[in-house]
Amino acid sequence: MGTLRVPVVVPSPDHDCERLKKAFDGWGTDEAAIIWVLGHRNASQRRIIKDRYQQLYNESLIDSLYSELSGDYRKAVILWTQDPPERDAKLAKDELKTKKEGIKHLQVIVEIACASSPHHLMAVRQSYCSLFDCSLEEDIVSTVSPPLRKLLLGLVSSYRYDKELVDNMITKSEAATLHEAIKRKQLDHDQVVLILSTRNVFQLRATFDYYKLHYGKPIDEDIMSCGKGDLESLLKMVIWCIHFPEKHFAEVIRDSIMGLGTDEDSLTRAIVTRAEIDTMKIRGEYNMMYNDSLDNAVTGDTSGDYRNFLMTLLGAKI
Repeated sequence: MGTLRVPVVVPSPDHDCERLKKAFDGWGTDEAAIIWVLGHRNASQRRIIKDRYQQLYNESLIDSLYSELSGDYRKAVILWTQDPPERDAKLAKDELKTKKEGIKHLQVIVEIACASSPHHLMAVRQSYCSLFDCSLEEDIVSTVSPPLRKLLLGLVSSYRYDKELVDNMITKSEAATLHEAIKRKQLDHDQVVLILSTRNVFQLRATFDYYKLHYGKPIDEDIMSCGKGDLESLLKMVIWCIHFPEKHFAEVIRDSIMGLGTDEDSLTRAIVTRAEIDTMKIRGEYNMMYNDSLDNAVTGDTSGDYRNFLMTLLGAKI
């Protein structure tokens, strides 16, 4: 369950556009008006506002936001205002072109493939092709090295069944297959990739639960016992995004605010991409994992309009 608060009576798109236009015009920018309008509209409402703004003023709402706002606040508002498939395609492109070491920059791709619906993954792939004249798969091939490449290609190329369907025979068989691969440290085995990238999430969750029940440990713990390399870490991320997405995003937020400085990009991504999906669960998981309040953590590590916008998406009354 998300934390986005949409008014019971939503103003017309024309009214919202007029309010945004007034917020941009004149001396200074009315930040509160921008947060009030865009921070309280769902994806379909924001899409209509964006289209209507272009029709009314012959201007791009995204361009207006870019010219009027600044810093992390601007990044957060623009990410939120973009259509989700386009937003995620751009996030994936930005991370892939950095060619960083490790797996942190691959988080967004795993999240799109494993913590989103199959329909959303398809829409992201289509947006990626339209925006960048190449496929997400092509860029993964050209920027990610084996064995991570093999797993990521499997995850983004497949189309999972999106209904709740569990076959107990498959659960037992594939739990055994995964256990054998982990025992032999063959983590990039074709069968491992096939299972993780094609089975529906309900089937996989049943398989992971069966694995823990019959082999004594959660599958992610057994994977991490194989070593501390990038493949082990990436597989753990895949397991969490499929089995406990709220646990994964709680960890992303925690990592973004711990240590010296704040990783605003990761913090923004976690809140913006999940505000309409499961931030209520993320809040509960964060509290259980770290014995701390998610709201306090965000307010304590951010400031100004950026903080107000993130807290609005988390359901606070600003």
